Amino acid sequence: MRRTVLRALVRLIGPLLLVLVVVRMDDRDAVFDTVASASAAPLVLAAVLNVFNIHLKVVRWDALLRARGILYPLRRAWSAYLTSLYVGMLTPGRVGDLLRIRYLRHDLGVPYAEGLATVVMDRLCDLYVLAAFVAVGVARYSAVIAGQLAWLTWGGIALTVLAPLVLLIPGLAERVLLAFSRKIAKEPADSAEPGAASRFLVALRAHVGRGLLFTLPVTVATFGVNFVQGYLIARALGISLSFFDVTCLLAIANLLGLLPISIAGVGVREFFFSLVFPTLGLTAEHGVSFGLLVFAVIYLNVVALGFVSWQLSPPPTAPAPPAPAPP
Repeated sequence: MRRTVLRALVRLIGPLLLVLVVVRMDDRDAVFDTVASASAAPLVLAAVLNVFNIHLKVVRWDALLRARGILYPLRRAWSAYLTSLYVGMLTPGRVGDLLRIRYLRHDLGVPYAEGLATVVMDRLCDLYVLAAFVAVGVARYSAVIAGQLAWLTWGGIALTVLAPLVLLIPGLAERVLLAFSRKIAKEPADSAEPGAASRFLVALRAHVGRGLLFTLPVTVATFGVNFVQGYLIARALGISLSFFDVTCLLAIANLLGLLPISIAGVGVREFFFSLVFPTLGLTAEHGVSFGLLVFAVIYLNVVALGFVSWQLSPPPTAPAPPAPAPP
């Protein structure tokens, strides 16, 4: 209970940052006036692009599944992905991603290790592409991200790039992932799938190769759609930001949103924008307004779609069928 309460309190740091930023503003009404006066047409178009973005992510996941010989109906993949996004937006960390493993096991009898490999590679594609965009953004805003903050940011980028490489270290990865795979399966240690950790590593490493020639460009496209959405939101607010600036801003905000001090980056995103926007000739109020609309149009919109998906295709609760014997 104590750990649960502590984690919940840590997650409140982001929203508290938002409150602090708004309270310290000279003209708090400007934030609400700017949001209220936003043009509807660009916001609607940005919201519609969520569907296209999600479809690209489903296509990427489908490609990862097919690379392992797993044929999952596209409609069911959509349901699993949307529901996982819904849970992921409302819970700390990437808990929602684990639902996709459950769907695969329930619908096709896919071993947990195989399902986990596709989900992890799905996340790694996002992390590596995001790290590249963030590196450009940090260089762009070197005037703001300087000193210890710059070291912290570059350190975060390096950690993002290097940490997954641990999975390629023989021995260490097997020992760590053996306990992790049993936890994911939620089964007693003596009943976990035989060789689950090794099977996961084999499946994960199988994705490193020619398959990335498809999944990485698709990942770049998903981020591109996200940046177009941000550009449309800026236009709706009457904020004169270039597409390059929007790309840099959202890339860094996405990385900051991964910090375990908020849910969906609430507060952290607005705090960062309030610091950067004045260097672009705009106001902190503009930054907070932009951050709030990014959250509403991109994140809350996905939550709404995921809620509908949850109602139409809730996560399976029936016992999972036994996993097929490893080849």
